[in-house]
Amino acid sequence: MSIDIQTRITLRAMEQFIAVAEELHFHRAAERLNMSQPPLTSAIRKLEDTIGVTLIERGNRVLGLTPAGEKFLSEAREILRQAEQAITATVDMAAGRTGLLRVGYIGSALYGRLPNVIRRFRTSHPNVRLELREVTTAAQVNALREGTLDIGVLIPPLMHAEDIEQIPFDHDRLCMAIPKYHPLNERSDLTLTDLANEPFILWPMVEGRGFHLQVIRLCANAGFVPMITQEAHGMHAVLSLVSVGAGVSIVPQSMSGFRGDQISYHPLLGSESAFDLVLSYRYLSPSAQAFIDALKEKSPDLDQCA
Repeated sequence: MSIDIQTRITLRAMEQFIAVAEELHFHRAAERLNMSQPPLTSAIRKLEDTIGVTLIERGNRVLGLTPAGEKFLSEAREILRQAEQAITATVDMAAGRTGLLRVGYIGSALYGRLPNVIRRFRTSHPNVRLELREVTTAAQVNALREGTLDIGVLIPPLMHAEDIEQIPFDHDRLCMAIPKYHPLNERSDLTLTDLANEPFILWPMVEGRGFHLQVIRLCANAGFVPMITQEAHGMHAVLSLVSVGAGVSIVPQSMSGFRGDQISYHPLLGSESAFDLVLSYRYLSPSAQAFIDALKEKSPDLDQCA
């Protein structure tokens, strides 16, 4: 017998039937459901009338379930389990305990606080799937606008990015990177001016305008314009070229352990060589909000940038 598509059997009715089926006693089932027996008896009758089959064998007492009742018991248990699972999944998603979080970062961020932040978040939110992507600052801004990244870790200032929110995240400074066996490494008093006649390897300005201009400004203060002979996309690519002797560069000091057997790193003193990293976003999904909340809880002094 088919049931009218408009017929609705509530989860409460299924819960009531399950209680009666498991107790095989209306009074005990009513007590379990915290209700009186007559309304429960009426509810089971209504359920059977709605379905059009007998679910419970009755005499002076409940004798057992009919074959149809056994089948309905199995299905009702599964439906209630799925309903509970659906509610839990929905609440977890809204609270940021599940879902997908896509985090972009510039290469040097991996050598600062970012790995520990990611590690803690993985531990506290094991059911959030994290996608990590090394992306230049400019590409991160575009990805945030396009919705293909949720959070970015990049270097300000961001040009024409009033729609991008920024939170202070980390600090770093610049240093000189020179091939290991370059004669300049023999000097104990090496300064930036000593690189004036060296071929420079940098990254395109369009990929990180603020960082690029800071390097140019440092060189200008040292009395020269860097002779850029090659550009590379990403800091790891820049340093890989330095390691094979293609030129020198100015890079984040946090990366001074990268290919340390092939590159010598020399610090640049003064506040002009310092720079900040910010955590940026445009729209916060629940999992991204959970990431921000976890970060602020660990570092409550973080304030949103103007």
